[in-house]
Amino acid sequence: MATEITEVGGYKLGKLLIEGKTKQVYDVPSLPGHSVLLNKDRITAGNGKRCHDLEGKSTISNQTNAKVFQLLNRAGVKTAFVKMLSDNSFLAKKCAMVPIEWVTRRLATGSYLKRNPGIKEGFRFAPPKQETFFKDDAADDPQWSEEQIVSQKFNVNDVVIGQDEVDIMRQTTILVFEILERAWTLRNCALIDMKIEFGVSEDGEILVADVIDSDSWRLWPSGDKRLMVDKQVYRNFEKIGAAELDTVKRNFQWVSDELDKIIPTNDHLVVVLMGSPSDKDHCEKIAKYCKELGLNVELRVTSAHKGTNTTLHIVYEYESVCNNLVFLTVAGRSNGLGPVLSGNTNYPVINCPPVKPENVNLDVWSSLNVPSGLGCATVLYPEAAALNAAQILGLNNFFIWSKLRVRQLNNFANLIFADKKFRGVQNRE
Repeated sequence: MATEITEVGGYKLGKLLIEGKTKQVYDVPSLPGHSVLLNKDRITAGNGKRCHDLEGKSTISNQTNAKVFQLLNRAGVKTAFVKMLSDNSFLAKKCAMVPIEWVTRRLATGSYLKRNPGIKEGFRFAPPKQETFFKDDAADDPQWSEEQIVSQKFNVNDVVIGQDEVDIMRQTTILVFEILERAWTLRNCALIDMKIEFGVSEDGEILVADVIDSDSWRLWPSGDKRLMVDKQVYRNFEKIGAAELDTVKRNFQWVSDELDKIIPTNDHLVVVLMGSPSDKDHCEKIAKYCKELGLNVELRVTSAHKGTNTTLHIVYEYESVCNNLVFLTVAGRSNGLGPVLSGNTNYPVINCPPVKPENVNLDVWSSLNVPSGLGCATVLYPEAAALNAAQILGLNNFFIWSKLRVRQLNNFANLIFADKKFRGVQNRE
């Protein structure tokens, strides 16, 4: 008889909220608004039609899930995951679940081909294909359209799931896929498709919830289907014995181990050069936005007019120690700083002059009207300068790129929420 679990990671468990095929969810009385998810040593396929005990799977799945969600949380994605508690459990924000599976596909394979005859396996979706399925084991999780979801008017923790909520979940689903797709590229693995689920927290926030592990995706090392390391291997076996289960377990462990090697690189730098210490406030605003985007940033003071040799020495100093550089120059009036740097370095140079309303036309002109052969860009606002630098550095850094994508999603969602407050016919007085 199994021992009843009453405490995990220092938290006493309350009542069992829900039990699925591969996990249990418990209330945490001492931490309102949170729950504990315990993974089981169980693997299933076909909505439970195929199922086996698999010793150690709970630990591997829990580790994989934690590594994925930690990556998403670091990028700024809104998730329910809080932290690992033990080998087979983690703490999460308590959510009521939206009964929909959100599937994103980069390549056509699997069930998509059966539902869409005539499409060859490997057809590439750009942008990724997004599909939705209603969670109903008895009916084999039928595919639903967005119109069907909206028509149901699901009430989840007092949030009615309408078109706005569907739009946000759709865009978040694609965002999660693209972040993980780029992350797996660092390990020469192709993320073919994946599914996620959403919950609504007790304060009404839509969060990526449940789990994301090797049950959630198709993953092909080197983009080769024959090397697949996901649960499809388990589905494909005609018969399941100890050897087959061991193969599945080794694949799952390999995935978890590879996730440890997906480490955001920290080999970049944004150097902000100000022409005068009086520009300090403007530069600190730039630095604040840079840090929000995950950028390393350093401030320096130098003048291309008054200390040309010193300015060039600073440039050469950074070029000798860092390969991923962006120079950001802050100089008003006659801006020689940006053009001089642009003429003496092959790294990107962005001008962000500290213009004043009364002299904006004069102060910005020297940053715009540069000699031929120079390629420095000019922006007027500190946030725009930081974003421009992040876009450049994000080309070779998936973490910075992810921060930018999350920012795009937040802008999208904020507009929807703002619009909801203004909707409705206004009565004329």
